[in-house]
Amino acid sequence: MKFTLVGNGRMGQQVAQVIQHSGCHQVAAVLDIDVAITPEVFQGSDAIIDFTVRGAFLANLPAMIASGVPVVVGTTGWDDVLGDVKQQITAAGASLLSSANFSLGVNIFLRTVREAARLISPFVQFDIAFEEQHHTGKADFPSGTALRAADMILSANSRKKTVVRQLSDDKKLAPDELQVASLRLGSVFGKHSAFIDSEADEIVVSHTAKNRSGFASGAVEAAAWLALRHKTSPGFYTMEDFLNEKFT
Repeated sequence: MKFTLVGNGRMGQQVAQVIQHSGCHQVAAVLDIDVAITPEVFQGSDAIIDFTVRGAFLANLPAMIASGVPVVVGTTGWDDVLGDVKQQITAAGASLLSSANFSLGVNIFLRTVREAARLISPFVQFDIAFEEQHHTGKADFPSGTALRAADMILSANSRKKTVVRQLSDDKKLAPDELQVASLRLGSVFGKHSAFIDSEADEIVVSHTAKNRSGFASGAVEAAAWLALRHKTSPGFYTMEDFLNEKFT
């Protein structure tokens, strides 16, 4: 398959390397900030892989949709307009797969966290919190992966109702609040952890990313999957959809 890459940053470059070494895929084009994004630049591609920033992704989205080529998006920070993006995709009969993290290891970790949150739900002695660590250059916090984990915990544990991103000096954390903490430190590549605690014991479920290759490989696999899915069932997808099909 042929893929057009939008964005030539560190993740875009890693995706290009994965494609070039795959033996079965090709990079059709790499579009950076100096390239005019029009529907025509995507023609001949089987899928688009976008790793840019919020503003660039939203600005380029109409052209990507108009091209008719399915889009895989690793750009984060646009959750507030998720509903509008979904509406655009549906109205155009287009396909888009979005994920804050394409690493297969991370996505298996997230499912493990959800199952752990479900298992402790009946037992009030167990509390749960979540933490993510990244390098000081990361702009958004909490990370998209941490927010995804929080959603999964809330869906699985009836005792947690809302997410608290920052603690107040004069307010204690309520039992139904889930703390999601962020730490920015040096060159930490990425670590996510769920902490489950009781008076008797502690359970820690953690994932540490060693490099970008896992993210890039997952994005390429998802793009190949979406390219085939688009032919018969266009729509808005997530890594959950991709993994559900793989696991079944």
